[in-house]
Amino acid sequence: MTRRTDAHPDLTRPEVKAPFFSTWRVGTPERQKETVEAIASTWESRPWPIEGLLGYYVYTGHDGTTLLHHSQWADEQAYEAFTKAHRQERVDEIDTAVPGIERVALGRYRHYRSGTRPEAERRVPGCIVIVDVEFEGPDPDRQRAWVDAVFEALESEPNQHPGGISAHFHLSTDGTRVLNYAEWESAQHHIDALAAPGEGIGSATELWKRVQTWPGLTESGGVSRYEYALGLVPE
Repeated sequence: MTRRTDAHPDLTRPEVKAPFFSTWRVGTPERQKETVEAIASTWESRPWPIEGLLGYYVYTGHDGTTLLHHSQWADEQAYEAFTKAHRQERVDEIDTAVPGIERVALGRYRHYRSGTRPEAERRVPGCIVIVDVEFEGPDPDRQRAWVDAVFEALESEPNQHPGGISAHFHLSTDGTRVLNYAEWESAQHHIDALAAPGEGIGSATELWKRVQTWPGLTESGGVSRYEYALGLVPE
């Protein structure tokens, strides 16, 4: 069966070999709420669809118009099997309840590196920040090198903001993007960190400058804040 959970997902879970992220545009805060309720109703009224799906999580965007979806798969074959046998009936029921949802392309990723503050286990994230970075053309080595450079800058950071809890970096399977799923104590903590001296989060050091001017780095998908809304897992 399908069970609802209030627990945030474990982004470092070793059996998750295919973490996917996608965004839906729904238009208004009211429609955000209606869509989350429709997703919950649709999934909870059915058995858990497939063994290879380990968890499905939904977040409401602080912009009042979007939903973030994070699904954890044992492998991509499990997702393809779900799509073939179970996805369309769920889409149809949700679209009947909330017509006009715009589904943005699904992003397929692999987890690469995570960093967690030592006291993180005592704090529940109040805000999820998604940082989406794109590069010119596919280059898996460049993806990894850029993330490693971010960690080098973080480790040398003299003014780490106390509101940060963890950062989980994912590499797109097409070699062109990096997605950071960052957990923060609250949205205000993240806003305060962005307003601190320097370009974004991070002091004005040479290591951060190297991250921000990395060769091949293009206009990114930006920074978006979300609030955890729904977790679904197998019984």
